[in-house]
Amino acid sequence: MKAIRGWRLGKINYMQSLPGARHRAPTKKPVWIIAVLSLIAMFVIGAFMFPHHSKAACYMFSSRGCKGLTDWLPPSLREFSDDEIAARVVIREILSSPRVIRKSSKIAFMFLTPGTLPFEKLWDLFFEGHEGKFSVYIHASKDTPVHTSRYFVNREIRSDEVVWGRISMIDAERRLLTNALRDSENQQFVLLSDSCVPLRSFEYMYNYMMYSNVSYVDCFDDPGPHGKGRHMDHMLPEIPKEDFRKGAQWFSMTRQHAVITMADSLYYSKFRDYCGPGVESNKNCIADEHYLPTFFYMLDPTGIANWTVTYVDWSEKKWHPRKYMPEDITHELIKNITSIDAVARVTSEGTGIVTWTDCMWNGIRRPCYLFGRKFHADTLDKLIDLFANYTSIV
Repeated sequence: MKAIRGWRLGKINYMQSLPGARHRAPTKKPVWIIAVLSLIAMFVIGAFMFPHHSKAACYMFSSRGCKGLTDWLPPSLREFSDDEIAARVVIREILSSPRVIRKSSKIAFMFLTPGTLPFEKLWDLFFEGHEGKFSVYIHASKDTPVHTSRYFVNREIRSDEVVWGRISMIDAERRLLTNALRDSENQQFVLLSDSCVPLRSFEYMYNYMMYSNVSYVDCFDDPGPHGKGRHMDHMLPEIPKEDFRKGAQWFSMTRQHAVITMADSLYYSKFRDYCGPGVESNKNCIADEHYLPTFFYMLDPTGIANWTVTYVDWSEKKWHPRKYMPEDITHELIKNITSIDAVARVTSEGTGIVTWTDCMWNGIRRPCYLFGRKFHADTLDKLIDLFANYTSIV
């Protein structure tokens, strides 16, 4: 706001300086205008100081109801409920505990799959020689997996049906986290799908994730219909629309972040109960795209990188990313993916607004991706043939 300087004018007797000034009879002041303005001012102040508790009261003054008033009233500070205070105290205590990285610290690889993992042979090459540095957990939602790698045998957890876009996807993620947290040596937790493949060597990946000062949770602000447009009024007041965020579900997070995710019941319940198709008018809220981005944006925004270490190609602009086929697999493709050091986001408003985020690792700009998806099962042989060459890329 621009500062306004007041200037005090000296008194000037205009009646003396203007010749032939006439004496006029005093006119009536518009008392009724002053009275109306006073009533409006009193109403606005009262509405701000004493917020409404009934929608009916709002409609007495506006056909748009309370929204018409709240659109231009200044925001008021909301007092947290007991549940919100308790949740934030618990989360603050968990996050205040220091990370402890030892030689025995492991990375938990959590696979979300409908059945058999088609790239087990490739993952076997990736894990070989690094026993004691990783653990594997498999959530198979439909069929019992058939294994081709010793690292995956007997690593299934109790699983349940998973429906894309529904809360069951979040429930499966939480199931994986719960089982992985039982091993105190697991310090980093990576969520992967059956179509994911490693793009780097194990040593590179281990150092990249284990010694990072943030979790890799994708999170950005999309004001369009597929972003904030999916926010449900039923989520209020705990989840304000301005805090609603979007991101890919494939994460890599620290143990502290895994614990607070499992400790959360308040914010999770809002997504469980109200994030889904048809809950409010024609909104189509997708839980796995919004729950974790919103949760971390609200409770630990500086603790996440705001991008994911798993690459996907959305260039076809469809509901699902591009799927790589055998004819697509070349050393050049892998090299191009592993050289990307900035992430592009496109909003869903109009033709889309593109924003770029540099991939920073402990303050240093570095390539973004350690894993890639979606790769068709038939690409396995080509990827195995190229594995030794492309994992040597630094």
